[in-house]
Amino acid sequence: MEKQLIISVGREFGSGGHEIAETLAKHYGLNLYDKNLLQEIANEKSVAVKDLEKYDEVPRNLFMTRTVKGYSNSMEENLANMQFDYLRKKAEAGESFVVVGRCSEDVLKKYPGMISIFVLGDWESKVDRVVRIYGMSRDEAENFMIRQDKNYHNYYCKGKWGDSRNYDVSINSSKLGEEATAEMLIDYIDKRQNKH
Repeated sequence: MEKQLIISVGREFGSGGHEIAETLAKHYGLNLYDKNLLQEIANEKSVAVKDLEKYDEVPRNLFMTRTVKGYSNSMEENLANMQFDYLRKKAEAGESFVVVGRCSEDVLKKYPGMISIFVLGDWESKVDRVVRIYGMSRDEAENFMIRQDKNYHNYYCKGKWGDSRNYDVSINSSKLGEEATAEMLIDYIDKRQNKH
């Protein structure tokens, strides 16, 4: 692929956004960065990945942490910034890739080859999906979904999470399903790539 292509996939929990991102990465033959970013950072910093997982995509606790002269004692904030820096380095090096979440539509917006997507879904469809995949009760699934969405993004970005103005495309995957949604996105991405 001659031109750089960075596909940023933001998603509501349970919408199938990760699976759609996997389909896009496979279609274009690109690396997919999601939770595997933690392994990359753990390798770089010589720490165990399990020590980082509990801080992933979590906003810092404002009452328990502080920042002095640009240095934070918040593991959540430090890990978020390490992930943002990692993605920027990949983009600066000219790599094409797909990234799920990690505020990537904001962190990587200056790169001309970046296409930002937000995948949402109908509440009932998302709950059913979470119940099926994670083996939770409906109540557990609903509470889990509420905790997973929004707070992390809104802490680190100026634009609000899920606001369609912050993305090139916002799409409801519940209407067509993951496969057809991915096909529509591929058509859009191909047209964007051929435009330049």
